[in-house]
This record gives sequence, structure tokens and C-alpha cells, in this order.
Amino acid sequence: MPDQAAGLRARARPEHPGPAPTLMVVGLPPNAATETVTERLAGWARRGRRWVGDPAAWRIVVLDPASPYLPLLASQQRRWALWVDNDADAFRRAYRTLKILRGHPGPSRLLALHAPGVPRAGLLSNLQHGARRFLDIELVVLSS
Repeated sequence: MPDQAAGLRARARPEHPGPAPTLMVVGLPPNAATETVTERLAGWARRGRRWVGDPAAWRIVVLDPASPYLPLLASQQRRWALWVDNDADAFRRAYRTLKILRGHPGPSRLLALHAPGVPRAGLLSNLQHGARRFLDIELVVLSS
């Protein structure tokens, strides 16, 4: 199985200057700022995830999963993420977002972005399993 983050690491290396990487994010609450995503990327960078590079260099684009532009953007953009909250309704909202993506059609591979401390067992693993089994969507879950 190929290294899932190889492309991200290659683009983050100084010898490959170029435009800032774009991350399309769905599921972010309307009141949340893109800084929420940047903070999560920064947390992964602090934990040694070198593919992140400079978290501030990422171009974060928040998109409504029901956007009529979703199919076009899914064909043009490579990096997609699903925001997963850590409250009691997080699974329901995240899974509903994935169902909307599947119906448009949207991206078939997304990175799970979540608040620090959300355990992989339970919410994230159930969401990952349901996405793969019922929606044919790969949800990449990284350890916190």
C-alpha cells in the first residue's frame, strides 16, 4: 500500500517551492474559523507529522457539502478533509456530510480533521468504517 502522505511530504520540502497547498474542508461548523483547521495542522506538525510543513502556509477552503460546485471541485482538488467535532452529535453530522458528498458526487478520499484528544477508538473508527463500508469513501484517520 503506498504511503498516504508521500505527496504531501514532497510538496512540503523546501526544494519543491510552489503555490501553497490547498485543503478543501467540509463539515466545519458555520461559526468556526479556518484557524481551527490551521491549529489542528499545527498540532500534527508539533507531533512530528512532517508532511504538514508550515501549517500557516496552507490555503484552507471551507465548502458546504451541498454546494453545486462540489463535483467540479472534487475533480480539480486533490486534498480534502472532513471536520469531525467531539460532541454527542458529531457522528451523525459527519456521517450525514459524507452521505451528501457521495450523492453529489464529491471526493472519495478525505482526511479526518478533529479536535485534539478525540480517541481513534469509537467515534473516529466507527465513522471510518461506516464511510468505507456503506459509502465507498476512504476516511484517513491519523492518531492524535
